[in-house]
Amino acid sequence: MEEIIAYFPNLTEKQLQQFRQLEALYFDWNSKINVISRKDIDQLYVKHVLHSLAIAKIQKFEPGTFILDVGTGGGFPGIPLAILFPETRFYLIDVILKKINVVKAVAEALELKNVKAEQIRAENVKGDFDFIVSRAVTNMPDFVSWVKDKIKKQHKHELKNGILYLKGGDLTEELAAFPQATEFNISDLFADEFFETKKVVHLPLKFKA
Repeated sequence: MEEIIAYFPNLTEKQLQQFRQLEALYFDWNSKINVISRKDIDQLYVKHVLHSLAIAKIQKFEPGTFILDVGTGGGFPGIPLAILFPETRFYLIDVILKKINVVKAVAEALELKNVKAEQIRAENVKGDFDFIVSRAVTNMPDFVSWVKDKIKKQHKHELKNGILYLKGGDLTEELAAFPQATEFNISDLFADEFFETKKVVHLPLKFKA
């Protein structure tokens, strides 16, 4: 929690309480269903919560924004972002039902009214979103093919509507087909060595009628 407070010093008492609850909730669920790797669970706040919140350092979401989290797993990056932006709507999806059941239980325990979770493939999602977030579920060309027709026409943020993607390593080859993509080094945002090779990739996508 210290890292969260250090990098996000203006959290409300309710948000602080919700972030604190994450540890007990995920430890409990992970003992029943392996939603976070055993070696990572002790580093929950850095490797999962803070990593998710890197997106918020790149783009703050305005009230009324609609976010799709594809391949959310146990709820990352969607759950931490939903705590941080209570007036933004989040739709968390995954193809694995047991993971979605965990997400629903965590959202309910935290009383996150702005979270909807569902077992569904990204290609089958209906609706338009301001941003589509994810954490390295596949390579960017495949990801774009899943979500390219789900972007709202009207922009209301500094960054254009599109994808905000958490991924690490050298992405030169993977992003070669997307010259409009911008890479943000998370190591410029957070000091922990875990983030040395981690990035937030912003890829604007055009609205398709």
